[in-house]
Amino acid sequence: MSLTPALALLALPLVCLFGETQFSDLHAAYGDWRAVGVSLRLSVWAIIMIVIVGTPLSIWLARSQSRLTRYVDILVFYSMLVPSLAMGILLVSAYGPYGPLGRLFAEIGVSLNNNASSFVLAQVYGGLAWYVTSARTAFDNVAPEFEEAAYDLGAPPLTTFFSVTLPLSSRAIVTAVLLAWVRIVGEFGIVAVFSYFPQGIPVKLFVDLQDSGIQAVYVLTWILLLLMLPFPFVVTCVLQRVRTTQQR
Repeated sequence: MSLTPALALLALPLVCLFGETQFSDLHAAYGDWRAVGVSLRLSVWAIIMIVIVGTPLSIWLARSQSRLTRYVDILVFYSMLVPSLAMGILLVSAYGPYGPLGRLFAEIGVSLNNNASSFVLAQVYGGLAWYVTSARTAFDNVAPEFEEAAYDLGAPPLTTFFSVTLPLSSRAIVTAVLLAWVRIVGEFGIVAVFSYFPQGIPVKLFVDLQDSGIQAVYVLTWILLLLMLPFPFVVTCVLQRVRTTQQR
């Protein structure tokens, strides 16, 4: 019985959305499918960059004994805690046309102003800290003894990572990738401030809501939910497999 209030709070918005949606009259507004394509295509590039950049940092945080790790931890948590709109403003101040990095990139012919590159960069900032935090936990749970055994047998660090560390942490790494995916696909604040164009799903939702009201955004809302809802299902399956493996 004590679970009922919390479960009701969690389920109520989804139930109401289902009840309020007029499925017989459900149709996409102009540009909605383009926004879906933008979000899917550019989010894939963003998640690839997040994994490439974030994995080495996650391993270092999990394995390093340096005092520097506490300051890096602060930086990672800072990135998670700063409000999205504020982070967008920070990106404009750094990468915008008048920011130091923006001017530097402009000199070599690279623009980070309302284009695909700025969209991907905004999503990377939106999801990187979440991936690093989750992936660090995954690597923390890999006993160093396994890696040390591989080193003793003559395996180089890269071989040890791909043959020992990554297989042992793969399920948790999948969870970290999925968490980052959900974060970046639904990211609004950073993208709206730093890269309003091309419009992905969250920004297009806001535009449709302003232009046509609540009924006009239900199509994109359902699409966004369908892109995100597999996440808890996959995580639950992964955790269940982990528990089963541990019991064996």
